[in-house]
Amino acid sequence: MLRFIRLLFLALLAIALVAVASANRDPVTLRLLPEEVAGYVGLNWSAELPLFLVIFGGIVAGLAIGFVWEWFREAKHRAAASQHRREAGRLEREVGRLKRENSKPDDDVLALLEGKSGTQ
Repeated sequence: MLRFIRLLFLALLAIALVAVASANRDPVTLRLLPEEVAGYVGLNWSAELPLFLVIFGGIVAGLAIGFVWEWFREAKHRAAASQHRREAGRLEREVGRLKRENSKPDDDVLALLEGKSGTQ
């Protein structure tokens, strides 16, 4: 059922994208800089593209910028998680070492309590 809903959503999305693309086929001029600034700087790059390519390119560029922004924003959380994993591993090794070193209790009461709890 969920697969059907996903396929239906993708089909509707494809139909909508084809409709937008067919309705916006007219060419537009895409310029890197405004004409006044381009003349001053000496960089006059422009391209003629169909409007739907400009629209879809803007959407893709926005998604890419958002993903990269989020990846940088979450870097501190990934670093903290990595540090916590290393600390947990270090503590587990230390607990194992302490258990091996202190395998026999020095106190008779503790030995009786541990022996009693092991039999239950």
